[in-house]
Amino acid sequence: MMTNLFSVFDPSTTILNLSLNWLSTFLGILLIPFSYWLMPNRFQIIWNNILLTLHKEFKTLLGSNGHNGSTLMFISLFSLIMFNNFLGLFPYIFTSTSHLTLTLTLAFPLWLSFMLYGWINHTQHMFAHLVPQGTPPVLMPFMVCIETISNVIRPGTLAVRLTANMIAGHLLMTLLGNTGPMASNYIILFLILSTQIALLVLESAVAIIQSYVFAVLSTLYSSEVN
Repeated sequence: MMTNLFSVFDPSTTILNLSLNWLSTFLGILLIPFSYWLMPNRFQIIWNNILLTLHKEFKTLLGSNGHNGSTLMFISLFSLIMFNNFLGLFPYIFTSTSHLTLTLTLAFPLWLSFMLYGWINHTQHMFAHLVPQGTPPVLMPFMVCIETISNVIRPGTLAVRLTANMIAGHLLMTLLGNTGPMASNYIILFLILSTQIALLVLESAVAIIQSYVFAVLSTLYSSEVN
């Protein structure tokens, strides 16, 4: 039963042994060129306002030491993750963000680049981060170990948080969807349908929140190395 349940996340659409499911990750790129030559509609105006708000917030998080244009990277990251999260809410569409293959691929290079940049250019600053201010001398070796471990597991927590949230909601919706055809009573069917709609609204909120959390935490990790 568990194998069949989790198999809804398996990439299964193939042509000539080429997995077509992962191509859905890049469908959002097809929408970008239209914004350059079409007259802006209400959706584009709203989206531009959202991007501008995110730019201001990420600029605040990065502080005065942040590099110009660095917010573009985090806004693009937010857009990519949110688009794929919403894409997975449609029936029979592959959810790429529910796989560590994608989330860890996004989180690990980001974290590694921040660490390399920080340790090469701001070595003393990075050493100072290992011992919080006001730590007693006796506890310093333990704090260095704790801070090092918490720093090393950051890409894993970023990736697993996004993957687990995507899997959890989709599993609940799959379980309720499978019990719907077996419901003999109309009242039970109505309750299942109402719960499905509520879960769909919740998952839509989770799709936005998790992409925002991923982008904000990446921004905070970047601001620590400056």
